[in-house]
Amino acid sequence: MRKLQMESTELKRSRFWIAVGLVAVIALGLASRRFPALFPSFLGKYPGDSLWALMVFLGWAFCMPQASTKRIAILACATSCLVEFSQLYQAAWLNSIRSTTLGHLVLGSTFSWLDISAYAVGVFVGACIDVSVPGVYAFAAGKRHPSHATGRSATTRYFGH
Repeated sequence: MRKLQMESTELKRSRFWIAVGLVAVIALGLASRRFPALFPSFLGKYPGDSLWALMVFLGWAFCMPQASTKRIAILACATSCLVEFSQLYQAAWLNSIRSTTLGHLVLGSTFSWLDISAYAVGVFVGACIDVSVPGVYAFAAGKRHPSHATGRSATTRYFGH
């Protein structure tokens, strides 16, 4: 048990690569709204919503680089749902914030259950990337990717099972 605890503290995401990912996801998300033809029309605005949730996932990963993928996914889902449910509250002061471009991009304006499913897709994509791309991790003293060192799969390693 002690060895597993020590191994989990060695895992640390590279904030540089997370920042690169954040910039790319934000650019793609803004482009999805500005140029909706980038995605099939039947998807509507939902690619942008999924990218928003992926951005939230990356934001949590940036803030907590040593947290497990599971923890970051839970935080990203909770954050996304809280923001979506906050749209049911229509106070004048909050609507004045939502009426700005930045406020609308961050807080949205209208509650929709479909948005929550789009957020789940974005967080799922983030979790899949997180467990699949060992290059986003930096290890002290030049240690190799933890799944190589322990012989455990990356999914098992990062989801903590």
